[in-house]
Amino acid sequence: MGAALGALAALSAGLAPNAVADDVQLKQWYLDAMNADQLWKVSTGKGIKIAVVDSGVNPATPSLKGQVLTAEVPKSVAFHATKDFSGHGTTIAELIAGTGAGGGLKGLAPGSKIVPYRVKLANLKGASEIKRTPDPVQAIRAAADSDAQIINMSFGADTISPGEQKAIEYAASKGKLMFAAVGNNAQEKNSAVEYPAAYPYVVGVAASDKSGSVGDFSAHGRGVDLAAPGLDVPRWCDTAFRSYCGGAEGTSAASAIASASAALIWSAHPNWTANQVSRVLLDTAGRDWPKDAPSRYLGYGLIRPSRSLLHGEGKPGAANVDPVSNERTSTGSSGAGATPSASVPASSQPPKSTSGGETSAAGSSAKSSDDNDQLWIVLGAVAAVVVLGGGAFAVVRARRSG
Repeated sequence: MGAALGALAALSAGLAPNAVADDVQLKQWYLDAMNADQLWKVSTGKGIKIAVVDSGVNPATPSLKGQVLTAEVPKSVAFHATKDFSGHGTTIAELIAGTGAGGGLKGLAPGSKIVPYRVKLANLKGASEIKRTPDPVQAIRAAADSDAQIINMSFGADTISPGEQKAIEYAASKGKLMFAAVGNNAQEKNSAVEYPAAYPYVVGVAASDKSGSVGDFSAHGRGVDLAAPGLDVPRWCDTAFRSYCGGAEGTSAASAIASASAALIWSAHPNWTANQVSRVLLDTAGRDWPKDAPSRYLGYGLIRPSRSLLHGEGKPGAANVDPVSNERTSTGSSGAGATPSASVPASSQPPKSTSGGETSAAGSSAKSSDDNDQLWIVLGAVAAVVVLGGGAFAVVRARRSG
């Protein structure tokens, strides 16, 4: 299936989850692990807008009331932007910017705002819906022209779409910071990272569990840049939005949490560029392997915004240099301040990663911690052990350009 009708990187990849209601926030284990209460004293993501390109976003859930900027969706791509037939896009929006009102999901960046874009995905039914709903290419271009600083894309397809790739390049030229789910296909014949996560300029996000191990479903290889919580994450159970379910897993949630992490940092440093925000995320990610030899499974490591916001770690570096490819970019403007644009077409860019050596990290030991946000240092140390079918699998590194 092509990118325009790409399959959702579904939040649920396992057994049917059990319904939960008033205790849904207790299921959000990663908020404590990431020291969210302390993060919110420094930044809530205020002033940052995130374009959610997905199955649509329902702005009427208690947690999203006042959080969804429906008026900012261009009319050309606004068809049913707030009608979500699967609950997927609404879950993503709540994981990013939910206020937690009414016992709903609490977003990691509750001060940020969501701009919804419903696109042609596998959940659509009926010729009229498919015909009138914009495809990802249209939505990405529209988001690139908007005031949104971040674009979240929790969907994927296994083939390159030239139009989609050009749209990604265009969004990069407008200074947007883009995150995408790497895909839930690791147990299938084709376990490669899906598109758009595999494109240059897009931060591909893998899913990790409470122990820091990557999910056995999470795609791996070129295109994995970061890992974020994506297992045992609550979601909406049904399209009537009556109750939440727990026990879901997928790279969609991981991408949302990565986007929210970026919003927290960008809000605290509004004059930084997309390059600088992403560089700090990569620099401060939890890992016990060399930064210049990213893991094929967890990329540069587990996302840890606390290291920047609470400890001042991570160097933003050059505003006009891409942190992965090390390519120099020109400088444009986008919402939060001066942002980079791609001066070199993707066809001449190096791939996101090139093959490198193999390193076994199965013997890595966890480091001690003395405060809660240090948990992600511990996870970073053990994250190289990939849980597959109950066993350990040595992580294969992939050296990227630069």
